[in-house]
Amino acid sequence: MVKLRFSAALLLALPVAALAQQGARPAAPAAIAAADHHQHLFSPGIIAFIAPKPGPDALREIPVTGLIALLDEAGIRRAAVMSAAYMYGRPSRVVEDEYARVKAENDWTAAQVAKYPGRLRAFCGFNPLKDYALAELERCAAHPQLRTGIKMHFGNSDVQLEKPEHLARLKDVFRAANRHRMAIAVHLRASISLGRPYGEAQARAFLDGLMPEATDTMVQVAHFAGTGPGYEDPPANEVMRVFADAAARKEPNTRNLYFDVASIATPDISPEHAREMVERIRKVGLDKILYGSDAATPTNMKPREAWAAFRALPLTEAERRRIAGNVAPYLK
Repeated sequence: MVKLRFSAALLLALPVAALAQQGARPAAPAAIAAADHHQHLFSPGIIAFIAPKPGPDALREIPVTGLIALLDEAGIRRAAVMSAAYMYGRPSRVVEDEYARVKAENDWTAAQVAKYPGRLRAFCGFNPLKDYALAELERCAAHPQLRTGIKMHFGNSDVQLEKPEHLARLKDVFRAANRHRMAIAVHLRASISLGRPYGEAQARAFLDGLMPEATDTMVQVAHFAGTGPGYEDPPANEVMRVFADAAARKEPNTRNLYFDVASIATPDISPEHAREMVERIRKVGLDKILYGSDAATPTNMKPREAWAAFRALPLTEAERRRIAGNVAPYLK
């Protein structure tokens, strides 16, 4: 047995030895992301509500086993699962028993994630402007699977940071999450379909109005302040410019601010946009970048494809490895 092991090791070492004799070094294996910080599961209930008509691009149910298979394919060990319960709170929809459905979707997500406690963490989703928002946050804070964090989608919820009443409501939500040490994940991009303002004013309102309420927890801005798939979004680029400049100046309100890059780097990103994205990444700081890929819907990439697209950005290999190894505290 000992001899067999030695022989196997020797055989494996021969190609390396040959390379060494030729003056070449074996290439280091490509970096693999340790965690996907932006994933979703969709219950049968939310699918029936959002996409009742089947089609090639229609939203489909994603069970937890399907997500685990996609993560395994990419070599990714851990993931944050953002509940899609906020979808019920879209102002343009009339939903019977809305809060009951929100709770049901959050609980379904929690039950799915509980099947893989060593790999997945769930975030509680809701529209922060709804009357039930704080009640649902408190309920989730007491839930063993949902107390990790909250997920808000400003576009879906039609949050307008330039409105004082919206900002005041959000301050209450941020304070409550901070009190419970719940991470805060935010799809910050204002509604595109409604043409809501989104730029420097909204970025400053977020930094100066909301970040002071998150002194004891982390805030994760999704999609590099955009929406994806893809980088082409001038208003989002302006918001990221403000954030990057603030981070470079080491403004105190950026101390707990992080950014996931879900679905922003795509295979068809232009060289100009790829360079700009890398410049923003470096300015924000490599330690503030969290890899994420978003839900594997028909119009989005799977985790393995998304990581390959991110790796293709003109970062150095050391930078890629640094970002690949970043794991948010809530996943540790």
